[in-house]
Amino acid sequence: MTKRTKPPAWFEEVCRWPGVTTGPHRFGGTEFLVNGKEIGHTHGYALVDILLPKAARDEAIARGKASPHHIHPESNWVSVRITGGDAAANAVELLRFNYERMIGTDNGGAGNRA
Repeated sequence: MTKRTKPPAWFEEVCRWPGVTTGPHRFGGTEFLVNGKEIGHTHGYALVDILLPKAARDEAIARGKASPHHIHPESNWVSVRITGGDAAANAVELLRFNYERMIGTDNGGAGNRA
């Protein structure tokens, strides 16, 4: 019998944002979509990958909110390893940044958010 795990609070929070849908990601895990565009994806509940504009990517890494992508470190993708509440909050913040960009409500850019 397979044991099912309830999604963590951070995952459920992202799923509650208006217009967000989830689906299987092509490399495994779950992708978060809004208006048919990916805002990020998970590999289980312990790793979140997010594609950011270069300036936001660099700032998120410099501020310790994310690491270079675990497979493609030179890309604009970042990875957030969910090791506790602070990491989960960082993942939600960066996913929210992308969400707002994609629905057109960016409130000031990456300098204030990432």
